[in-house]
Amino acid sequence: MIYKAQFWLSITYFAFYFSWGVFMPYWNAWLISEKEMTVEAASSLIAIGFLVRAVSTFFAYPVLSAKYSAGLLLKWFTIMTALTAMLFIPASGYVTLLTVMILFNFIYPIIMPMADSMSALLMKTDRIHYGKSRSWGSIGYIAAVLFIGIATAFFTDSAILYILIASTLFMIATAFYYTPPALRERGDLRRVPFRRLFRSKRFMTALIICVLIQGAHAAYYNYGVLYLQHLSVDSIWIGVILNIAVAAEILFFNVADRFLRHTSVPMMFFIAAIAAVVRWTLMFLFPSVAVYLFAQLFHALTFGLAHYAFIRLLYEEFDSSEIPAAQGVYSSFGMGLSVAILTFGAGYLYEIYPQLAFLGMAIIALPAVFISFILLKGKR
Repeated sequence: MIYKAQFWLSITYFAFYFSWGVFMPYWNAWLISEKEMTVEAASSLIAIGFLVRAVSTFFAYPVLSAKYSAGLLLKWFTIMTALTAMLFIPASGYVTLLTVMILFNFIYPIIMPMADSMSALLMKTDRIHYGKSRSWGSIGYIAAVLFIGIATAFFTDSAILYILIASTLFMIATAFYYTPPALRERGDLRRVPFRRLFRSKRFMTALIICVLIQGAHAAYYNYGVLYLQHLSVDSIWIGVILNIAVAAEILFFNVADRFLRHTSVPMMFFIAAIAAVVRWTLMFLFPSVAVYLFAQLFHALTFGLAHYAFIRLLYEEFDSSEIPAAQGVYSSFGMGLSVAILTFGAGYLYEIYPQLAFLGMAIIALPAVFISFILLKGKR
């Protein structure tokens, strides 16, 4: 039974992050090339999508997770994601695209905190290894980026939308394949513990650190493909270069459970924060493909380690009934709202000079170094 839960969680991560590997790095380019949006207009659509994501993961997800079982919600949201993705086919014009983006981003990104909440619950009930299953999400992402790189080289950016729709159908198949018993239990609306979450100083401090570190990925997520095109990199090689970061992430998640077992959460945050400042500073100072390649290796720390540390904190700090709400807050602020706000700022800097966007991200990540150091000092 444990093996089946582990396998199911792995393919669930693979399916979601395959679709995320299509949507996250390439959607800006798709809007510009296929829907004839300007860089400013496309960036505003992406940023508004992140704002909607922040609202849905903060309000809608915790309430729904308290009332319905995680397994049932996963089935609902994968179906709705596929249906809303199809609305992009006829959509044209800024207002219509904005409407579809709002609807899509209200539904689709909820699956991310849902998967991590299910992981945290299964860590408690089935003793699954989070890193092992999460690494399959990274494998799915890397497969998507490689596939998109090849597909766009042969069929132009028009292939991006249809591959996204196909990936959402795959998500539906995995959702209906199996549901672990722990995820079939219905929640209780009275158990959404926002007050309990915000009373935890450890949780709030970690949340601020993640807002800074994860939010600082905004320039990379939304302008990474455009920046590589600016450096005259071919479409196929763009996919390969983007996948270096994900390969580093896969390696990290595969060894994290074993090597970080005795490492404290504050120490993990401190290392991740330093890595973030170094990564974005390098990309600002040295506008070359070689440095971009090297900086990709830091993704294991700037995203992987920071994310792993927060999941560990949820496991240590809260009980099973509180984890979905805590995960929703993290996804809303750390992975949604912060990225949305910084996408606007990064877009403005990118228009002035592409490298300035990365300098801005380094400055944003810098306070996380000092906050995590204070947290680490308190731990000692």
